[in-house]
Formats: sequence, structure tokens, C-alpha cells
Amino acid sequence: MYRYITLAALLAAASPAHSGELPPNAGESIQLGSIRGVIYYTESSSGYTVVTTLADGQSGLPVRFVATLTDNQAQKILVPSMPGERTIALEIRRTGDKLIVSSKQALKEELAISRPQVPGK
Repeated sequence: MYRYITLAALLAAASPAHSGELPPNAGESIQLGSIRGVIYYTESSSGYTVVTTLADGQSGLPVRFVATLTDNQAQKILVPSMPGERTIALEIRRTGDKLIVSSKQALKEELAISRPQVPGK
């Protein structure tokens, strides 16, 4: 229960979602379709530790992604969509001393997955 209260507090304190540069130790709210969450990062000697917490609506179980990014590294989080719709992608990229957060609809071709062939079908 404490985790949900903490997530709600972070979401309430974070600034509105937008693509762009994220300052260190500052929460940023994000929305990817029905998925909402918060992202922040801290600086350490090994890189920028990026923490992204997402949940599907108010009652969805939160999921947390943690990655340490060095210069010119990126993390991508994909939110699947309904068949025939585009998937939403959140990209977190470190360039020098900046962390850039952007979201976009990924092309279906970017996310193509091939299924193994089943003999006799």
C-alpha cells in the first residue's frame, strides 16, 4: 500500500509531461496512452541512474524500470496497443550532460516479430 501512496505523491509533485530535457533530481510525469507514470534520474560516478515507474490507470500495478546510462546511451520502453494501432515508445537518451525524454508512436514495421514456423501448418 505504501508503494501506491509514494507513486501517487510522485505523480502529483511531478511537472506536466512533455518531450525535452529532464533536469537531475526532478520528477517528470509521463503519459503513454492509458499508461501513466513518473520519471527522474540521479547522477553517480557510474552514470545517470534513470528510474521510470509506470502503471495502467489508478488501479494498475506499478512497474519500475531502472537503468544507468552513460554518454550516448538510450533506454526505450514500448507500450503495446490494440491490433492495427501503433505502439507507443518512450525513449530516454543521455547525450553529454543532458537527459532527453521523448515519446512517439513507433511504426509497426519497427516492432515486427516473426513467429517460429510450426511443421504441418
